[in-house]
Amino acid sequence: MNILIWALVIAMGCGIALRLRGQSAQRLAQRGQYLANVAPLFEAPLTAVAPTGFPRLSGRYRGALFDVQVVPDTLTYRKLPALWLLVTLVEPMATRATLDVMLRPRGVEPFSNFRDLPVQIATPPDFPEDCAIRSDAREGAAPADLVLTHLRRLDADAVKELVIAPKGLRLVWLAEEADRTRYLAFRDAEMGRKPLSPALLQPLLDALLALRDDLEKQP
Repeated sequence: MNILIWALVIAMGCGIALRLRGQSAQRLAQRGQYLANVAPLFEAPLTAVAPTGFPRLSGRYRGALFDVQVVPDTLTYRKLPALWLLVTLVEPMATRATLDVMLRPRGVEPFSNFRDLPVQIATPPDFPEDCAIRSDAREGAAPADLVLTHLRRLDADAVKELVIAPKGLRLVWLAEEADRTRYLAFRDAEMGRKPLSPALLQPLLDALLALRDDLEKQP
């Protein structure tokens, strides 16, 4: 009888293990396809898979070189796990210093070097209240009025960070949050089940190109 019970327990354990293995493989496959629908926006896109299982894509859009990364964040205290989209325009910019605008800073942003910038800048008038600004120099950064103009064109609830640096521009965007019910009940923080929509990414690409063009017009 004991042998029969143990056999049933082992069989159930093997069944659960196989099911979990199948679910894990499915999640990895879904993650790997997260940027599949936006790849056609780019000329000759190159894709690699990061250790997180999410892809990273580079390619040219309207002649400019972009890098697109996806960073899952499950460490934010008292916040739902988030999936951050990092969109970077990789080319020299008409600015001498790095300016980093972080909205709703928590000090634990895994995708940013914000804390490493040595110069804290007072928040100019009309900027979002819950933001912090840092730079690597006290002079030479992009003017506040230009930055504010472009921030106002973005969804304040979704934009997390805007970086204007001599080597390029970056927007960090909230692509997804974990399902609240599943996370609170089961600590299920799985995200990225559905591929990223071109309708979400393309306006961000265009926003960075518009910012680049306005930087070039500065005296």
